[in-house]
Amino acid sequence: MYPAILSIPLVAVAPYIIAHPTYMKKPIYLVASGDLRLTANQKCQDAQAALEKDLITAIEKEGYTVKRAHPYDKTKQHGFIDSQKYGMEVFRNIPANAPLIVAEAVWQYSHHLLAGLTTHRGPILTVANWSGTWPGLVGMLNLNGSLTKAGINYSTLWSEDFTDALFLKGLRSWLKTGKVKHDTSHVKAIKKVKVPSAAAKIGRAFAQCLKRDKLIMGVFDEGCMGMFNAIIPDELLHPTGVFKERLSQSSLYAKMQTVKDAEARAVYQWLLARGMTFQLGTDEVTELTEAQVLQQCKMYIAAVRIAAEFGAETIGIQYQQGLKDLAPASDLVEGLLNNVQRPPVYAEATGKELFKGEALPHFNEVDECAGLDGVITYKLWRELGYAPENTLHDIRWGRQYKDKELDAYVWVFLISGAAPPEHFIGGFKGTSSERQPSKYFKLGGGTVKGISKPGWIVWSRVFVEDGKLKFDTGLAEVVKLPKVETDDRWNLTTSQWPIMHAVLQGISRDQMMARHKSNHIQVVYAPDKAGAKHGLFVKAAAMAELGLDVSVCGKV
Repeated sequence: MYPAILSIPLVAVAPYIIAHPTYMKKPIYLVASGDLRLTANQKCQDAQAALEKDLITAIEKEGYTVKRAHPYDKTKQHGFIDSQKYGMEVFRNIPANAPLIVAEAVWQYSHHLLAGLTTHRGPILTVANWSGTWPGLVGMLNLNGSLTKAGINYSTLWSEDFTDALFLKGLRSWLKTGKVKHDTSHVKAIKKVKVPSAAAKIGRAFAQCLKRDKLIMGVFDEGCMGMFNAIIPDELLHPTGVFKERLSQSSLYAKMQTVKDAEARAVYQWLLARGMTFQLGTDEVTELTEAQVLQQCKMYIAAVRIAAEFGAETIGIQYQQGLKDLAPASDLVEGLLNNVQRPPVYAEATGKELFKGEALPHFNEVDECAGLDGVITYKLWRELGYAPENTLHDIRWGRQYKDKELDAYVWVFLISGAAPPEHFIGGFKGTSSERQPSKYFKLGGGTVKGISKPGWIVWSRVFVEDGKLKFDTGLAEVVKLPKVETDDRWNLTTSQWPIMHAVLQGISRDQMMARHKSNHIQVVYAPDKAGAKHGLFVKAAAMAELGLDVSVCGKV
């Protein structure tokens, strides 16, 4: 738990302030954004307290004192800012020119802080713990992307224990100058990269056709989990040829009610026939049940039918707010939609199969940046003759791995279940479905869980900066790790979710953290390394032709 100073109302902190005269010279305010869900905040409270204790210790050793801008709430049993309204109240009592630290050991909702940060004039530092179990770095990356989009100046740091040289050097720089400089030499603007002419020609032609023909992105309620960075302003999106159809999750739920039980059962049987396994139980509160899975099958059918009705070629379901109180999790739905081989869905009125022989690319958590990237990737990979299945993952965590065959920094890319079975070792036979953790998903629902197969991928991210759409991309190799290492990584993160072991090419851990403007990263397989390089160049050329500011990252 928090030390006494962090667990009591701020009015009682005066004796501590008097005992630390350096506080009066240059007080540093600290805030912590949390989840909107009470159970998640309570579960993560101790991890946040531990981070703050270590961080404050490091700062005090440099001669400064920290003032926590909001107290621990004994009734709620956590010390997080847990709403936009509360965030506004907290910032009213923070001097606008004071140095400010946003400390994160958890997933957080960026919009809780954005209102206050937009008018804060002092130096801002975002800090996260380097942990797979407590995803502060995931929350911080989302906050960083949101600050970048909002045009708010900030610096950022991360650490396992807040005693390492990189962190301390960065901390001292921020304390003295209000800034931290990181190495981003791995990033090259596309104009400085030699793109093969054949690849450039394909990419430009593809983009010109997209702008001419246009397509629809179906958005089931914008703004999931405070991800300001995941919303593309219409005026930036339209020049790419992609236009939003704003849909409601209430319509999705209503459409689920029209799906017949036999139709849902047919989807479930299709999955079982292809070898997918479901870890079923009988307790609705803690286990995955057949009833939950059948409701997910109804959501899958409903989503396809609505997409067909509106002519959407990609869709994103928010799920986390609103729909989570009505139905099981959407992750099984999302993983199936992203797969070319998937259970058939038929129109209610005519019986015609919808999107026959095609995936319906889904962007998890209605991340529109991933949606734009995903649908372009899908169509472009189809044109190249590559397997087009793609998905986003969280940049969850990573660590060095070494054995007789491999010595590399291996990232854990992990998402809440929306990866396509085509990405997994064994396909559907290597795919299982487990109940989503109850602290996030009270009505349950299964995931699409598997281990990503070895091979070469192109990774990417669309983001907004300086009022422009930008695009970063690079190569990575997905490696196979021993079962004991995979299981350990799963146990340290979220074992119910699909995992990818990725080795980024020519990019260190700290370079990736310094540059990446989102918790999400888009990935797609290529036939081999040469095919991945070709696909990367084609896609980079296409994005540039669509008007995005393109950068190639790392070794290509």
